[in-house]
Amino acid sequence: MTECSGLPLTFSRLGRRNIHADFNGGQLTSDAGAVLLRQVDRRIGLLDALAACIPDPRDPAKITHDLRTMLAQRVFAIAMGYEDGNDHQDLRNDALLQLITERGIDPAQPLASPATLCRLENRLGRRTLAKIAEVFVEQFIAAHDRPPEEIVLDFDATDDAVHGKQEGRFFHGFYDHYCFLPLYVFCGDQLLAAYLRPSKIDAAKHSRAILKLLVRRLRQVWPDVRIVVRADSGFCRWRLLRWCDRHDVGYVIGLARNLVLQRLADPWRTQAAERFERTGEKQRLFGEVTYAAGTWDRPRRVIVKAEHNAQGANPRFVVTNLPGDPQELYEQVYCQRGEMENRIKEQQLDLFAARTSCHAFAANQFRLLLSSAAYVLMESLRRLGLPGTELARAQSGTIRLKLLKIGARICCSVRRVVLHLAGGYPLKQLFAAVVTRLCQPAPAPT
Repeated sequence: MTECSGLPLTFSRLGRRNIHADFNGGQLTSDAGAVLLRQVDRRIGLLDALAACIPDPRDPAKITHDLRTMLAQRVFAIAMGYEDGNDHQDLRNDALLQLITERGIDPAQPLASPATLCRLENRLGRRTLAKIAEVFVEQFIAAHDRPPEEIVLDFDATDDAVHGKQEGRFFHGFYDHYCFLPLYVFCGDQLLAAYLRPSKIDAAKHSRAILKLLVRRLRQVWPDVRIVVRADSGFCRWRLLRWCDRHDVGYVIGLARNLVLQRLADPWRTQAAERFERTGEKQRLFGEVTYAAGTWDRPRRVIVKAEHNAQGANPRFVVTNLPGDPQELYEQVYCQRGEMENRIKEQQLDLFAARTSCHAFAANQFRLLLSSAAYVLMESLRRLGLPGTELARAQSGTIRLKLLKIGARICCSVRRVVLHLAGGYPLKQLFAAVVTRLCQPAPAPT
């Protein structure tokens, strides 16, 4: 095939030297570090598990792009920073992306086009999407070498702004725009569920059903594990609390303030206000009361945080069935849920979970799951390859910038593929250490 290199490009001189450029560099890539993602996937088997969930109605004799390759193409590209299907008009010719999808490097046979990927996104049904969602739970389970003693499940909802006429799009008064309202469940840094919902619903909608499914599966493999649910006041619904009480599931969930709660908290609020008046310093006092809203089935323990500062009183309330000191439960358990919000931001900002621009609702759910798969790969890279390093707590955008965006020349022969990485890459030792870790066999579960 004839390759047109185009005219050379001329720039301003450097002293006596002329500066020219052309497009004859051969097979080059700016994303050479993405081979780490391929190695992570070979370690955890994520893409094979996802592909096994999706039926393929196409005639095998007429298939050019197999299902697993298309999934890998889309998920790896998201992790590499290419957010939309349209990016693949050019990406499909990238030798590095061809390499890590396991398809093999062939300039005459590019990867799937945006139209082909779009057809994949739009042919999945709810049953298939549910099977894909189960993969993330299985990945979470497989990530543990031994049964944990306790796991804390963080539930939270967020807004996913939409700008067209997508199915399931409604105006949300709190967020003040048209959006979806996806529900996320994390355990620490690990994702268990990403569930797209329309925004005309209560924030806690379907959270109890998802919790039931998660608890059932987790206790199948870890019968003795203690499970705790943590969430803000948007999830404080008495049916959820009652189910947790009946099934030995702990909870520490925010409770919206009201006049009754504030009256019950008056002893601590008054004391905090008096101390602030004397010292001029912010005061925080903790206590507990027994409380039941009119719709609840029974009274429950509520932790009171009475805070007073220069802006006035700032009381907070948390309902829980966990034993322990109120201050410790509030500060060491409940307040740690803020870390989950960082994980949601990481997925939405760095891995484009909010890129739900398809018309069909099911297609947008699949896009959310593709982003979730990219997050699982990046989290696995951080957990398996980066502990104890300067990037051990880095977010996906930083990991991408420092580890994936490496220039390289790709040389192919009959027997091997060689990536000649940029000689000036500043993190050579770190990159080599990550490769060594990822290529080690996974430890056997105990």
